[in-house]
Amino acid sequence: MDLSKIVSISGKSGLYQVKSQAVGRIIVESVVDGKCIPAFARDRMSSLEEISIFSTDEDRPLKEVFKMIHEKMGDKVDFDFKKATNDELREKFAFVMPDYDEDAVYPSDMKKVFAWYQMLMDKNLLDFTEEAEATEETPEEPAEKAE
Repeated sequence: MDLSKIVSISGKSGLYQVKSQAVGRIIVESVVDGKCIPAFARDRMSSLEEISIFSTDEDRPLKEVFKMIHEKMGDKVDFDFKKATNDELREKFAFVMPDYDEDAVYPSDMKKVFAWYQMLMDKNLLDFTEEAEATEETPEEPAEKAE
C-alpha cells in the first residue's frame, strides 16, 4: 500500500490524491468528491506516508496503524467515530493499538485516523493483500530426513 501520493492539506477537510505538478503548485483530487484543486507551496501538506502515531516505545507509521485497524475491525470501522465520546475513542484506539502514547495522542487525532481509514477503505485506496502475499511467498525450509 502506497500512501505517498495521498495528502492531508492543513485548513482543508478530507484527503487528497496528488495528480500532477505544475510550477509552484500541485494538482490534487479530493478523495471524497473527486474535485481537482491546486495546492500551492504555501499550503501545509503532509503525505500520509510521513505521518506516524506516538507509541510507548517507537512511533508507528500510519500505514501500520491502518493495518492494525484492518486486522481488528475489518473493512468497516465498527462504531460511529463521529459521535463517539472521548472515552469511547480512547477505548477503541487502545483496542487497535494497545501501546499508543496516551499523553501524546489526542481524541481528535484518533477520530482523524479512524475517519481517514474509513474514507480510504470506502474508495478502495487501501490494499492489505500485498503484505499478506509477501509473507506467504517466503519459502519454507524443507524438513530434514532422519537417518
